[in-house]
Amino acid sequence: MKTGIITKVAGPLVIADGMRDANMFDVVRVSEQNLIGEIIEMHGERASIQVYEETSGLGPGEKVESTGAPLSVELGPGLIGAIYDGIQRPLNEIMKVAGTNLTRGVNVPSLDHSKKWKFTPTVKAGDKVESGDVLGTVQETSAVLHKILVPNKVRGTVEKIGEGEFTLDDIVASIKDEKETIDVKMFTTWPVRVGRPYKKKLSPDILLTTGQRPIDTLFPLAKGGVAAVPGPFGSGKTVVQHQLAKWAAADIIVYIGCGERGNEMTDVLNEFPELKDPRTGNSLMERTVLIANTSDMPVAAREASIYTGITIAEYFRDMGYTVALMADSTSRWAEALREMSGRLEEMPGEEGYPAYLGSRLAQFYERAGRVIVNGSEDTEGALSVIGAVSPPGGDISEPVSQATLRIVKVFWGLDANLAYKRHFPAINWLTSYSLYTDQLEDWFKENAAPDFMELRGRLMSLLQDESELEEIVNLVGMDALSAGDRLKLESARSIREDYLHQNAFDPTDTYTSLKKQVLMMRAILSYYDKALYALNKGADIELLVNIPVRERIGRYKYEPEDKVESEFESISAQLDSEIEDVLKRSDD
Repeated sequence: MKTGIITKVAGPLVIADGMRDANMFDVVRVSEQNLIGEIIEMHGERASIQVYEETSGLGPGEKVESTGAPLSVELGPGLIGAIYDGIQRPLNEIMKVAGTNLTRGVNVPSLDHSKKWKFTPTVKAGDKVESGDVLGTVQETSAVLHKILVPNKVRGTVEKIGEGEFTLDDIVASIKDEKETIDVKMFTTWPVRVGRPYKKKLSPDILLTTGQRPIDTLFPLAKGGVAAVPGPFGSGKTVVQHQLAKWAAADIIVYIGCGERGNEMTDVLNEFPELKDPRTGNSLMERTVLIANTSDMPVAAREASIYTGITIAEYFRDMGYTVALMADSTSRWAEALREMSGRLEEMPGEEGYPAYLGSRLAQFYERAGRVIVNGSEDTEGALSVIGAVSPPGGDISEPVSQATLRIVKVFWGLDANLAYKRHFPAINWLTSYSLYTDQLEDWFKENAAPDFMELRGRLMSLLQDESELEEIVNLVGMDALSAGDRLKLESARSIREDYLHQNAFDPTDTYTSLKKQVLMMRAILSYYDKALYALNKGADIELLVNIPVRERIGRYKYEPEDKVESEFESISAQLDSEIEDVLKRSDD
């Protein structure tokens, strides 16, 4: 231990002298209470430490001890279903030790080292292995097969390997390399600020299907992609993230509440165990890791929670899983950076945020990606990151939103006006975008429909036309529009209300397969094309707007997946028949 003396305490920032032998980002224990901190700046023997626990009552003269190791997380069986704070302390275990209040200086191991896990080897003595190869597996939950990997920078021959029940501290395998024999346990530690290595990064050209129509169709997210969900209070950020956690085509979910209000995080903690996993029918917690770092916890721990979460996510990615990480919300983390920067008396950037805000956000988001993981086989893993941003008053011109938009490739802008109209998800189709659309074009052609991008383009075009026509309507009224423009408005309304509006709480509408999305688009555009044809033949616009089949098109989203094709055929037949009737009546 390298010991120093506190000379100054300013909120979560502690200055200590005499730390000659300590290094940047070393974890330290502050005072007799053993508060956890991390060195974030060194000037000679003087260290600036951000403390991840409440510092009230600390004063100059108390000791600081450096552990000589960076802030690290424990990775191994027992992560799934756990609820951690920002520095990977299990909240359930802390409650057993300290009661319902999070007391200072509590030191509880992140994983349960006394529990026995059934280890099944996948290699045998004499096999040659390298870093990232699977040594064996542990069935952690019904949904997750936990793979025990050869540690980083280790390669050689398996000398011995066990089978049966072991604790995390037991040695399950020994690997002999050129110099020594390395003993392997079922858990490992990893410094949170260092990205875990991989062989190769792949192009983001596979869709991360979510079953959410506005996302999959208009603003798709690729596997290994990064997305931002900015929006004001009450616009539905949390529900969007819940929907993605439940329905996205991901094997593992890591949900970070980095500085959200306590009641919002309480909702997550109450709802996630009750959410039914559509894949297994069991609780969604059987493939979820939660990091609950609420806004009443120490400010500095918000930064740690971000890095803790993404390190856990990378660990499961290295097993070859598709991982989705939700960070709610990165604005709270940025506010913590601003506070620490102010206390360090650094030169402020825009609105008081540190000048390095953009690079810190980039360091976080760039750890996402679809990759070939380490190992002798070319196994693919993916880590997608969805970060919610909470700009004050929904103003996305503020620095956190702008810095995030410069990094991410998908922007799902939530709109307060849509939310007030009860249009959910409140993703504004005129301001949102996805830069993955072109890369995903071939994937959509092969896996959804050959003309998927054409259908999507026509939907966007009608919504754009509606926006321009509404300005005219607001100025001079609906009567000033031509019949063709009126039909455009009606078709765009159908896109908005029947396609883009999706009820997260309806058992059928909560998820829409790509096949159903294609048929829904076809139904709406088929109405527009056939009505336009009839209009050009002299049909009455009032009759075309009010044909009964439109109600069926609107209700089509509530049709179960096994009946969508037959219902589409039926709607198409009724549409043809009713358009013919309108044409006959117009001729008469």
